[in-house]
Amino acid sequence: MRVVLITVAIFCAAVSTTVESCSPSDLAALEAVKASLTESHLGLFNTWTGTDCCVNWYGVSCHPETRRIVDINLRGESEDPILAKSGQSGFMSGSIAPEICNLDGLTTLVLADWKGITGEIPQCLTSLSSLRVLDLIGNQISGAIPADIGNLKMLRVLNIADNKITGEIPASFVNLAGLMHLDLSNNKISGKIPAGFSKLGMLSRALLSRNQLTGSIPESIGNMPRLADLDLSRNQISGGIPDRLGKMKVLSTLNLDSNLISGELPRSLLSNRGLGILNLSRNSIEGNIPDVFHADSYFMALDLSYNNLKGPIPGSLSSAKYIGHLDLSHNHLCGNIPVGNPFDHLDASSFANNDCLCGNPLKTC
Repeated sequence: MRVVLITVAIFCAAVSTTVESCSPSDLAALEAVKASLTESHLGLFNTWTGTDCCVNWYGVSCHPETRRIVDINLRGESEDPILAKSGQSGFMSGSIAPEICNLDGLTTLVLADWKGITGEIPQCLTSLSSLRVLDLIGNQISGAIPADIGNLKMLRVLNIADNKITGEIPASFVNLAGLMHLDLSNNKISGKIPAGFSKLGMLSRALLSRNQLTGSIPESIGNMPRLADLDLSRNQISGGIPDRLGKMKVLSTLNLDSNLISGELPRSLLSNRGLGILNLSRNSIEGNIPDVFHADSYFMALDLSYNNLKGPIPGSLSSAKYIGHLDLSHNHLCGNIPVGNPFDHLDASSFANNDCLCGNPLKTC
């Protein structure tokens, strides 16, 4: 009987040890991540103690069966409006330890809005074949996007905006066939938009503003079936606007302002029935504004200011279902400003600095 009791006790102790510990390799990786980062304001890492990283480790989640780490979700700026109003946000410094790549079951990595994380994106992250979300927005991360980023076949969200990323968009990028949300904005990324960008057939948002991108807009982008939001503003993009962009069925927001774009306005762009926000300001677009507006035209914002547009304001604008914000200032437009909606609620600044526009709200002809 005593032997049986001892055996049972040993078995129970073994089970207890198993239950109260996570994978030793995962534990070691998390400890290396913790050692490479410093965050004292919120004290999140104070919860990263003990041997069971699956329980009560802030921002860490495990698979319920394998008990391998699947999620690291640490965000510096609180999304809770009450906490945000009270100023409850953190500051984290340090860098991302390459040991994080030993978490080979990781599906989500969020180290966002900490303001002070520096260093580069570990190249080995591209070996995490299950990674679906990579969100490093709002830090001071530098260096280039890993060349083998296209290896992340499961990636759905890539957000590295508001950092100091340099270099070009890697050629392998076009292999991210399942990517749905892309935000590279406010970095120092240079070079051209990859010619095969349209291979990202699941992409719904492509935010690449405030970089140093050059070259022209690939015409093939117009073939992307799910793209609803395209922002290429504040770059150095040149050439014309592909007519195919105006024929996209789900495109609702197009921001191309503050570039070097030239040529004429595609008629299809202004007659698109789904486009609700169009900002083409501060370019070198020329020619007349196509007279193609209709009863289904619905623009929450239409900004064509600071270009080289000439001729009259299209009379068909008065037939639009809704025009919220309209800015035609700083062009070479001439003639009478149409009457009725949307012109009745606009002020003079919407038409300022043109060659010879007249009528309400400017001076009469």
